[in-house]
Amino acid sequence: MGKALQPVDMMIPGQNLESYIQAVSTIPILSAEEENKLAERLYYDGDLEAARQLVMSHLRFVVHIAKSYSGYGLNQGDLIQEGNLGLMKAVKRFNPEVGVRLVSFAVHWIKAEIHEFILKNWRIVKVATTKAQRKMFFNLRSAKKTLSWFSNDEVESVADSLGVTPDVVRQMEGRMSSSDTTFDASSDDDDDSAYKAPANYLEDHRYDPASLMESGNWKEDSNRRLQEAMAQLDGRSRNILVQRWLSDSKSTLHDLADEYGVSAERIRQLEKNAMAKIRLTMGEGLFS
Repeated sequence: MGKALQPVDMMIPGQNLESYIQAVSTIPILSAEEENKLAERLYYDGDLEAARQLVMSHLRFVVHIAKSYSGYGLNQGDLIQEGNLGLMKAVKRFNPEVGVRLVSFAVHWIKAEIHEFILKNWRIVKVATTKAQRKMFFNLRSAKKTLSWFSNDEVESVADSLGVTPDVVRQMEGRMSSSDTTFDASSDDDDDSAYKAPANYLEDHRYDPASLMESGNWKEDSNRRLQEAMAQLDGRSRNILVQRWLSDSKSTLHDLADEYGVSAERIRQLEKNAMAKIRLTMGEGLFS
């Protein structure tokens, strides 16, 4: 299966989400025998038309899963689109010899793509970075039925059901309940409040004249010392370094071995010795 799956119709929900959902619901569901034949055509022959049919027949399943994540305030069409990507990955990796239905195999890939999308877009500051935190994030979202804070009894109950300490639950709840702050001032802010935007408190040092001059002088001095160090090498060592490190089309050890009629190991030794001399000469130049 070296070829990538070709784009299929209806993979991206349009502006009319209801029409999309209605359309995918009319696509026939494959029987176990039909699914197995298509999976074998894809798995053994790389048949992309079989892959397209497998994907299309499971689009309604992606919609069903995506609807269960509607409580995150994200666009339903985006969730479906991410789930469709997971479905395509599952179809590409599906092995008909395992003996399970595609829907059972695909659910992991679909949810994984949706989870990744939610964690990237639900909040600018990531609420969960480790695998354990991600699991806690989604479990806690499922357990949290209201927007209010948990009581102590509720914290204890959730911690017990998830197998973690109450402190872990409180920490994740605090992350989830925090809000983002825009970097730049909002267009609705007046002059009295616009100054509070974080953008006004960060300096841009990229174009500081002193820093630019210092950087330019450092590069110029480094280039000068490198040229002086290269000039102190013998012709063969200098040519080896040039062809190995400074040329657009870099030569291999075997290329240079053929050129000089020696072994590749000998070229490696000459290169190593030349590099050591370069470092020594340039290092001494720093303190001269």
